[in-house]
Amino acid sequence: MRGNTTRSAGVVAHPEQACPIAPVVDIVFSRWTTPILWTLNEYGRQRFVELERRIATITPKVLTQRLRQLERDGLVLRTYHPEVPPRVEYEISELGRSLAPLFATLAEWSTANLDRVEQARQDYDTAQRRPARRS
Repeated sequence: MRGNTTRSAGVVAHPEQACPIAPVVDIVFSRWTTPILWTLNEYGRQRFVELERRIATITPKVLTQRLRQLERDGLVLRTYHPEVPPRVEYEISELGRSLAPLFATLAEWSTANLDRVEQARQDYDTAQRRPARRS
C-alpha cells in the first residue's frame, strides 16, 4: 500500500480505501498513458516511430518510459524482431483492451459535456473578474 493517507474524523484511510478507483486512475490516466493506449487500440500494432508520429507532442524519452511502464503493468505487449535492423512493435494487450468500454464511455461523456464544462469555466472566470459587491 502507498504511504499517503487521508484523515477524516480521526480515522486514517489509505487512498485506495477512500476511493477504490484511485489506483486505476493512477495507472490509466497518467499524463501519456491514455493517448498511447487509445492509439494502440484504434490502430493496432505499432512501431515506436509510428506511435511517436501519431502522438505528435510526446518526446521519445517520455514515450519510451511510458511504454516500459505500460508493459510492466500488463497493458501493452512489446515484440522484438531480431532482424537487421532490429524491429520492435507494440500492441495493446487483452488487459489493455479490456479498458475499451471505459474509453468509449469517456468519449461519449466528452462529446455530451465538454461544451458545458467550457461554459462553466467561462462563467466562473467572468464572475471572478467582477468586483465584489458590498451589502
